[in-house]
Amino acid sequence: MSKIEVNQISSQCGSTLTIGQSGDTVTLAAGATQSGFGRTGTVDWCTTAKTAPFTGVSGKGYFVNTTCGAVTVTLPATPTAGDIISIKDYARTAGTNAINFCRNGSKMDGDCASSGISTNGESVTLIYVDGTKGWTSILDNTTAKYGTAYVNATGGTIVTCGDYKTHIFTSDGCFSVSNAGNPAGSNTVDYLVVAGGGGGGATRPCGSGTGGAGAGGFRTSNYYTLPVASPLANPTNLPVSVGSYPITIGAGAAGVGPQPSDYISGLNGSPSSFSSITSAGGGGGSGGNAQIAPGYAGNGGSGGGGGYNSAPPCTALGNTPPVSPPQGNPGGSNSPATNQPYAAAGGGGAGAAGGTSPTCNVGGSGGIGSYVSNAFISPTCSPSYGTPGPVCGARYFAGGGGGGGGLIVPTPAPSTGGPGGSGGGGAGAGNPSPGGIGTNGTVNTGGGGGGNVGNTAVGGTSGGSGIVIIRYKFQN
Repeated sequence: MSKIEVNQISSQCGSTLTIGQSGDTVTLAAGATQSGFGRTGTVDWCTTAKTAPFTGVSGKGYFVNTTCGAVTVTLPATPTAGDIISIKDYARTAGTNAINFCRNGSKMDGDCASSGISTNGESVTLIYVDGTKGWTSILDNTTAKYGTAYVNATGGTIVTCGDYKTHIFTSDGCFSVSNAGNPAGSNTVDYLVVAGGGGGGATRPCGSGTGGAGAGGFRTSNYYTLPVASPLANPTNLPVSVGSYPITIGAGAAGVGPQPSDYISGLNGSPSSFSSITSAGGGGGSGGNAQIAPGYAGNGGSGGGGGYNSAPPCTALGNTPPVSPPQGNPGGSNSPATNQPYAAAGGGGAGAAGGTSPTCNVGGSGGIGSYVSNAFISPTCSPSYGTPGPVCGARYFAGGGGGGGGLIVPTPAPSTGGPGGSGGGGAGAGNPSPGGIGTNGTVNTGGGGGGNVGNTAVGGTSGGSGIVIIRYKFQN
């Protein structure tokens, strides 16, 4: 192999100089640079993201981070034909805080108007053509975050079942989406949002049985179809975008204190929420005598159960405020004042209304809750959340509390409290009963508290706290 060392190669005549022959490859040695042959690519990228206004330079590409606010990119003041600049939305926040182009005297695609990027994740390459056209885009693209077309998120207790992930929140937190995915993979999530259950009513000594409390509101979706799904499931789920979604877990109602000389209803539970979905807290159970205002049962996600002595019967409403599909049912109506029926009604549940006391000494049943498939939670974790119920392969939430059994006067006689509804509803107390206190709603089910019996001054039961579960496809 021969070697030629010269400082310049010039053509012998004419203006064309040919290096190599057809089929040859002409390469530069390692470490050598070239000039005068034009650009070898589109742009050279500056990998330090810009967060403040700046002036672009031809041949450069810039990542622009608008997390903290809009950023203006000033284009070169005296561009020449072939000048090129590329811009990329670094943090995928341009849909909220735009990247604005200052044209600096040149036209933008033939118009004397500035433009910019206002779509999350968009990238644009601009070429300067001439004074008539000015800067024009030869490439613009909007993509999902590199590496996946599926939702990716953190927060809560995360479990995996096949191609799906589930995030379980039993206390307040954040569902933080780092990748929103796209329709080719996933860009939506299913949800279960259950509010806190109401508390059972409190009564005075030798008073009647108190009403069971209503369950917290129950809202769910089943877009990523599971074979076992509640009839209340919404077929439309929720779209997500990059960012944090606050999760609020509604507390169960605290038990009200013993009442030395009056009747008083239990407190309502607190709402739970995720994104645009809010479930209302369950209504408190009646304090026993529904003709006295402090003893009225409460409206809520599901309504509280009524007490005795009402003419005509009075019902606490569920699905309050109203949503579709409904988030709950009414409580059982107050017993009519016939033959001194001192037993009370059960609270409403997600799947059914509370039951009215069937006889003078038997409390009404709490309304049954509703359910999600074990696979919604994940088979490995499903036994830890919710309760069993009639439907196999599912876990129940938002059961109503059973009504208290009551006293028969003038001589107290045995009575039976109503059972709580599947889904964490507390059972009502009967007589005789130590303290005459019903069962609290189960934690993280939204179950309503059970009703009591007024052997002595008896405080009300508490409701079960709520829960939020989010499920989505993360792979195929």
